[in-house]
Amino acid sequence: MLILNKNDILNSVTIDELLKAVEEAFIIQERGNFSMPDRSHIDYQGNVLLLMPAFTGDYFSTKLVSVFPENRKKNLPVIIGSVLLNDGTTGETLALLEASKLTALRTGAVGALGIVHTTPVDVSSVGLIGAGEQGFHQVLFACAVRNIKSVTLFDAFNSNLNDFVDSLKKYLPEIDFKIAKNSEEVVKNSEVIITATTSEVPVIPDDKDLLKGKHFIGIGSYKPSMREFPNNLFRLLDNAIIDTPFAMTESGDISVPIEKGLIKKEDIYTLGSLINKKVKINENVTTLFKSVGMALFDLVTARLIYRKALEKNIGTSVEF
Repeated sequence: MLILNKNDILNSVTIDELLKAVEEAFIIQERGNFSMPDRSHIDYQGNVLLLMPAFTGDYFSTKLVSVFPENRKKNLPVIIGSVLLNDGTTGETLALLEASKLTALRTGAVGALGIVHTTPVDVSSVGLIGAGEQGFHQVLFACAVRNIKSVTLFDAFNSNLNDFVDSLKKYLPEIDFKIAKNSEEVVKNSEVIITATTSEVPVIPDDKDLLKGKHFIGIGSYKPSMREFPNNLFRLLDNAIIDTPFAMTESGDISVPIEKGLIKKEDIYTLGSLINKKVKINENVTTLFKSVGMALFDLVTARLIYRKALEKNIGTSVEF
């Protein structure tokens, strides 16, 4: 069995390779040639354990992830876990991969693909609300798919984002970074707004004039009690794009607007249907892509990393 830690994962793959792998996951999803039960949640004292298995013909994987929001105060990642990759024809255990970096990379790719398919090609400004590990990778991947010139940042729980900006500048030295005083400033300064929080109340002002014509990428809320977007956003949308149909029940950002009649289910499309060109949307109006994630993303990403690590002789091999 091959053990791959964070550095091994980073050294194994490129952003372009990850984008192609996750795009393939959307195509697999649309074709239906996979098996993926609903994600299991175990909530305990404000913390969450997630169990996410998925199976394709050649491999299957199981991700165990803990989400501990209070870890921010301890200078620890909010998301910690592991991904086990197995041979789909024999069941043999092939690899154990560190999950927080894998999750951040695959979610960065998901968000970037949302930008590719729901925003005009000439957008040049990005806003980020929620400056954690997920948000860090969202910015990296967004700048890989669009010619971004400026990034505006805000985090309600972090008043000093200078270290966060310095870390991003190592990868994006040409970008103009701005630290905002509030989320309203982020929306005003940005064409594309990425939210990466676990908030249970909208993190953006409920102002139609402020929201109109903007493009929103939501990757934070993953439970029915969580919402990052205000009601008036949905009054501006012709449609909403989601990563998986499960998002309509799993995330409050989609389930609550449906319940309130702010958007109809028939006006919600999967990103895979856009990638496969089954549907087309107007990218020049207000748009929303909402991701809750799915185990299939983890499987194709783990498969890619495993194969590339073998090619490059990266990782630690152990008897199992």
